[in-house]
Amino acid sequence: MVVVDTQNSQQFVKPKGVFCEKVVCVEHYTDRLFMFRITRPTSFRFRSGEFVMIGLPNQAKPIYRAYSIACPSWDEELEFYSIKVPDGPLTKDLQKIRIGDEILMRPKPTGTLVNDALIDGKNLYLFSTGTGIAPFASVIRDPETYEKFETIILTHTCRKVAELAYGKKLFELTLEDPLVGDEAKGQFVYYPTVTQEEFSNTGRVTDLVQSGKLFQDLNLPELDPQRDRGMICGSMGFLKDMKEILLTKGFVEGSNSSPADFVVERAFVG
Repeated sequence: MVVVDTQNSQQFVKPKGVFCEKVVCVEHYTDRLFMFRITRPTSFRFRSGEFVMIGLPNQAKPIYRAYSIACPSWDEELEFYSIKVPDGPLTKDLQKIRIGDEILMRPKPTGTLVNDALIDGKNLYLFSTGTGIAPFASVIRDPETYEKFETIILTHTCRKVAELAYGKKLFELTLEDPLVGDEAKGQFVYYPTVTQEEFSNTGRVTDLVQSGKLFQDLNLPELDPQRDRGMICGSMGFLKDMKEILLTKGFVEGSNSSPADFVVERAFVG
């Protein structure tokens, strides 16, 4: 199959097995963040929380990057949430996509932020920064999550209030979701924090966990590996710090092959 890039007037032969899908929706939240949705191949299957490699047909050898699928496994389309990097190898062009443009997607999803990588528990904490919220946009709309855990707490730390827009919209959509909305109203908790502006919750969530303020605000007991489970996704510094907090409290890191108390996604920096 030959794909033509209209912006750069280049052609390349699509690699065998790679999906070529159409952009059906694009929404920009700030000058740094945007969301887009693409058509879903009929044969494509994934577990909520996994990521795929996506690229653009704009050069002979397309550049691919890991992107979490920000929608539940039953969705008829595929959603992604991205940062805009002016000189990024992929995002400098990806941020300019429009409805009708083509996106390349490799067929094999993978990742550790899945329910299967955690042993049973009572509370599930989803710790995220920036675009690290993307895989949790999938997890919190999966019925299995509400069957496996009594309470799901999504924390989202950003620099600016405007950067919380995607998470706020996600929270509202989840409560009205036809499949999990009823469960979410009683089990889902959203806790956004901001580090560089005035907001109802200020500071890095790592500091709020350490000080105990997070648990005071939510009227929940502090983290306990006998009861709580966690998923972590975000910047490299955040991953390191949040993981260290959990390890210090006696949590054991898990994986697809060895489920345990918490999991971390290292495939990309949110």
